[in-house]
Amino acid sequence: MVSTLVLPGFGFLMVSRIILGVGTGVFVVTSYSTAANLALPGKQAGAMSNIALGFSASLVLGVPIGRVIASAYDWKLIFWGIGIFTVLGFIAIAKSIPSMESEAPVPLRKQLALLKTPKVAIALSVTFFVFIGYSVVNTYTTPVLTSVMSMGEGEVSTILFAIGIASSIGSKLGGFMADGIGTNRTLVISMIAHALSLAFLSVDEKSTFVAIVLLMVWAIAAWAFAPTQNFNLLSISPEASGIMLSLNATFVQLGFAAGAGIGGIAVDGSSILSICWIGAVSVAVAIAVMSVSFRLKRLLASTQR
Repeated sequence: MVSTLVLPGFGFLMVSRIILGVGTGVFVVTSYSTAANLALPGKQAGAMSNIALGFSASLVLGVPIGRVIASAYDWKLIFWGIGIFTVLGFIAIAKSIPSMESEAPVPLRKQLALLKTPKVAIALSVTFFVFIGYSVVNTYTTPVLTSVMSMGEGEVSTILFAIGIASSIGSKLGGFMADGIGTNRTLVISMIAHALSLAFLSVDEKSTFVAIVLLMVWAIAAWAFAPTQNFNLLSISPEASGIMLSLNATFVQLGFAAGAGIGGIAVDGSSILSICWIGAVSVAVAIAVMSVSFRLKRLLASTQR
């Protein structure tokens, strides 16, 4: 009797989650593309970082607010609130975003053909390895804090909130740096900081303060990379900006899935801190791939002279 009552509701919830995920993916790609098109020349990276800042800020505020509402009231109230805010978002977008010409539709075959372009394939592989490195640690951050650092639930919530704040800072910092010192330098600096913070975290888990600082540096570096990489892909193929952003979003999700799976295997078979080394190595691979792409560009430029 219980199963007949629970399963239909669970099935409806899963279908709703799938629809929400599809809508979110479309919104993310469109919002990044719109921000880049509306921004002044030389300010596109900063505009895209504002979109990332909004995403990270929503996580920082939304997760704790949702937990408070769920504990104090009926959890279904959260969905009513999301629906109301979504409608308000519709109204705000309709009144504030000007109409723009959309890109011509591109057949799926041509979209997939972009993956055969070396510079596109290299850039997307960098995204994939960076987000493996991020996901493998992000998925198991709470177990690291509770088991390795012996923190209580209240302390964990505070640290997670601090990491969320750090991710918001990273989102804005990435765009600021890209507009100031260039996309490639920003990507390299963020990846090096990402890899080093995880490597140091794996060998210095005894000092709670140092570990917290390293986790915040990790979050800043990872979120500084995300909007900068989106802008980098737009510069690679500006005539197909929407497709490039959607491909990048796909590789981000593939990286998240692979990182979570690899992290689970590592946690079962070794120490939980091994995920930090795995994350650092994955980001180091991304740095190596990008270094190879830089050398290929130099060789190509020299042969064309």
